[in-house]
Amino acid sequence: MVVLTTKVMQRTALFVTFGGLVTSLITTFLPFWKTMNSDLNEVENWFSGLWHTCLYTEEVGIQCKAYDSIMGLPMDLQVSRVLMSVSIVTGGCSVLAAFPGLEGVDMCVGQPSVKRLLLVFSGVLSWVSGLTTLAPVSLVAYTTVVEFWDEGFPDVMPRWEYGEAMFSGWFGGLALIIGGTLFFVAVCMGDYEQMPPNYEEQLMCAMASLDLQDLLHTAPCYRYFPTKQPSPRI
Repeated sequence: MVVLTTKVMQRTALFVTFGGLVTSLITTFLPFWKTMNSDLNEVENWFSGLWHTCLYTEEVGIQCKAYDSIMGLPMDLQVSRVLMSVSIVTGGCSVLAAFPGLEGVDMCVGQPSVKRLLLVFSGVLSWVSGLTTLAPVSLVAYTTVVEFWDEGFPDVMPRWEYGEAMFSGWFGGLALIIGGTLFFVAVCMGDYEQMPPNYEEQLMCAMASLDLQDLLHTAPCYRYFPTKQPSPRI
């Protein structure tokens, strides 16, 4: 019994892509991209995201405030906002385009080429969504490391460190790339299943006929490439 069929692979790709999309969407609005606490004041923890900063204290709890000006943001946060927005849009389009292309869905019935094209398009969009998720997360991680080890800051000054949202962003981006790859695998599996049963045998015979003409009189190639019989002499 074959468990890994084309239908199962298509739904697995859709499930992984949808999971990566949800993870990237949550990561975009989480304020925990970077975290900072000070040894001088251990009761306060600062958190920074793409859209606002938050302060956590034991007495009040967590309080968040949006950034005052977009132009005043660091360049890495501005770029990350744009790329994460592109990631969400392309990931959503990937899921929407893949649904009518699935086997068993009563859409585009009788049009296997259209279904195949939709799955390929979904795979490409999922790849774009994954890359545009990994890029901003990696950019913010790089700038955080550079600022953390900057020798120009005094040792007593608190510095930003990685937050939980960074790791969820990497996970979501990888999930989107894996989902897109599974869409391509599902398309290849569907193409293989549509091949005729004796396709490999015909292909081998065609290759052999290019070099050895005498093989045309032998089975099984003879039935695919019949030769012209000589006309009888009068």
